[in-house]
Amino acid sequence: MEPLLWVVLGVVLVVAEIFTTTLFLVMFAAGAFAAAAAAGLGAPVAVQAIVFAVVSALSVAVVRPVIRRHRQDELTGGDTPFGLAAIEGSEALVLDQVDADHGMVKIDGEVWTARSFDGTEVYAPGEHVRVIKVRGATALVWREGLPGGSSTSGNEA
Repeated sequence: MEPLLWVVLGVVLVVAEIFTTTLFLVMFAAGAFAAAAAAGLGAPVAVQAIVFAVVSALSVAVVRPVIRRHRQDELTGGDTPFGLAAIEGSEALVLDQVDADHGMVKIDGEVWTARSFDGTEVYAPGEHVRVIKVRGATALVWREGLPGGSSTSGNEA
C-alpha cells in the first residue's frame, strides 16, 4: 500500500507542475517515485522518507539548474526565431483589403486576420506589408520597412 501512496503523490506533483511550469514540483515527484521504489523493495517508512528527501534535494540542487540553463539557452540563443517572434517583422501579402477594422494577409503560407497598425492606412489586395506586431490571432501590419520600399510601385529608381 505504501508504494501506491508514493506513486499517487508523485503523479499529483507532476500534474501540479504542468500548471505551474516552474520545474520545481517535478523534482519532488522524482523523490516520491524513488520512495515508491524503496517501498516496493520493502524499506521501512523512515527509509522511504529519507529516500524521498535525498532524491528531492539532489534533484533541486543538481538537475534543476542544468535544466533551467539549457531552457534559457534555447530561448535566447537560438538563431531561428519561433512562435510570434518568427512572425513579427516578416513580410505578408495582402489577400483581402486591410484597414483599421478588418483584412486578411498571408504570412509564410498561412492566412491571418490583419489590421492596419496605425488604423489610418488601407492596403489593397496584392500589396506587400510588414508584420509589426501580433495581437491574439490578428497581425498588425504596416507598409514601411520593406526591402526596396513598397512592392506595388515597382518603378522606384
